[in-house]
Formats: sequence, structure tokens, C-alpha cells
Amino acid sequence: MRIAIIGAAGMLGHKLVQKLARDGVLGEPGVSALMRHDVVLSPAPPPSPFAIETHLGDLSTDGEAEKLVAWKPDVIFHLAAIVSGEAEADFEKGYRVNLDGTRNLLEAIRRANLATAPRLVFTSSIAVFGAPFPEAIGDEFLAAPLTSYGTQKAICELLVSDYSRKGFVDGMSLRMPTVCVRPGKPNKAASGFFSNIIREPLAGAEAILPVEDTVRHWHASPRAAVGFLVKAAAMGGAALGPRRALTLPGLSCTVAEQIAALERIAGKEVTKLIRREPDDSIRRIVSGWPRNFSATRAAALGFSAESSFDEIIRVHVEDELNGRLP
Repeated sequence: MRIAIIGAAGMLGHKLVQKLARDGVLGEPGVSALMRHDVVLSPAPPPSPFAIETHLGDLSTDGEAEKLVAWKPDVIFHLAAIVSGEAEADFEKGYRVNLDGTRNLLEAIRRANLATAPRLVFTSSIAVFGAPFPEAIGDEFLAAPLTSYGTQKAICELLVSDYSRKGFVDGMSLRMPTVCVRPGKPNKAASGFFSNIIREPLAGAEAILPVEDTVRHWHASPRAAVGFLVKAAAMGGAALGPRRALTLPGLSCTVAEQIAALERIAGKEVTKLIRREPDDSIRRIVSGWPRNFSATRAAALGFSAESSFDEIIRVHVEDELNGRLP
């Protein structure tokens, strides 16, 4: 099985490469080759039982998608995107990267007229939903985004569904929870503070909290997110039937509950490093985001995530801090 990961230099892409290299399989089939694709050079690939290639390129530029499809991948993980805050701040770039890149990929696959339609796992987002919200958003809730990022993801969901209906790809769109705690440095995602207020204090650094403690959101760990990707690719989009977009499980909690979990695990001296500094632009974006879901369809298919924020923090400590607390 030949696997291409678009956006392989990102956090999830890098972790996905590591997992596939470690496991050597995707479901039952063994992995024979893997392509890492991104606009920047990612870290050196890990040791693996199969060949790993690295290709640099921007999917939104002419001819780049065709080069990727010519490699003839059996499975494509499409993780490449600019994040929510950047897509809101730079309208043209958001549509070029998040929408045009996806359309280029789908069109390249269609025009290639491959003997077997490749399996495509597209990372969508809970940002496809917009207020007003019910107490818990069910699988029948309308996708009506209130941000450019959410709009771009919703359009891509429709494209993946239609190209799958026509048989060009076997696609599925995964509506990811906010991934927390993200390792590495802060990025331009409007949701970044959810990770920052945990990651930075655990590293002994100050973190800025730009919203109220009462803000509620939907989370899953990076470990759970990679598990979603692998399970979806092994299962295939046909398991979803004609509705190819899937809202994934997560944990609904408030910022106050996040901080309380951090205090239980690491103590008050760590939580004292969180400094409240309201940011109206972040608050406006976050106010239009969903807060809680009833992901019964995904749960019935066997997808699962953490059940407490304590567990999410422990995943971060185990996977990024070698199990050591400050």
C-alpha cells in the first residue's frame, strides 16, 4: 500500500508518519511506500520498514497536485491547511490554500482516470458549524459556518462527498475536535490558547489567556486525533454511505475546567503562570464556535477520544515530556 500525507510537516502529519513507520501497516495491509508532502522541509523521517520520500510543493500551485497523483498513492491523507486565525486575517490566502488546493487535488485525481479510486481522508473541522447551537450538536445539525476557515472546510466537505459519489475518490471528511494539548510553539490558530495555557506553564513559561474562564469547547488529544486518521483510512469512506462527513468524538469542557485539571496534575505554582489578557478579536471568533457534541454516528463506528481533561494532559506529559512533570 502506497500512502501520501499532504501537510506532513505539521504536527498531526509528523505524528502520523511516526505511527505508520512504527506500525508498518494501515489496518490489515502493509505499507510499501510513504510520501511526505508539504511546502517546507519537515524533520528527517523516522526509521521504518518501508521507503519514505519527501516532496516539497504547494498544492494550490499549478501542476503540483498532478505530480502527487502521478506517484499513484492508494491512500491520501489531506491535512494541509492554514489555520483559523490566519484564514480569517488573510482572506485570499485562506481560500487559495484551504479551498483551491483541495479542488486541485480532487481534479488531478479525476483527470488521472486511475484504475482504482484512491482512498482520501480529509481533515475538516467543527468550525463548519455556527451559532446558535443546541446543548449538544447531533449528527443531523446544519453546517452553517461563521468564519472563513469554517466556510472553506464546509465547501471542501461537499467537494469530497460529490467526487466520492461520482466514483473518482473513496473520500471521507473528518470533523476534528480542537487538538489539545498541541506540542511545539504557539501558532496562528485562534484556538491556540487552549493548548498554550497547558503547554507553556508545564514548561515553566507564562501563558496568555485571551478569553473568559467560562468559554466551553470540544477537545481531543493529538494521540486520539492520529487514531481517528488511521481508523478512518483503514475503514474507508464507503462505510459511511452517502454522507461522507463525520463529526468525531471529543471532550466538552470549560477553560476553568482545563485549569482545574492542570492544577490537580501539576499544582498551583504551575497554574499561576496563566495570565489573563482579553483579546477582542479572539473572543469574537471563539464566540461563534460549537461547544459540545453528541457524536453518536462516529461512536457507533468505533471512534473514541478521552473522557476527561486530566487524561488529555497526561497524554501530553507522556508523549511530549517523557512522563515528567515540572
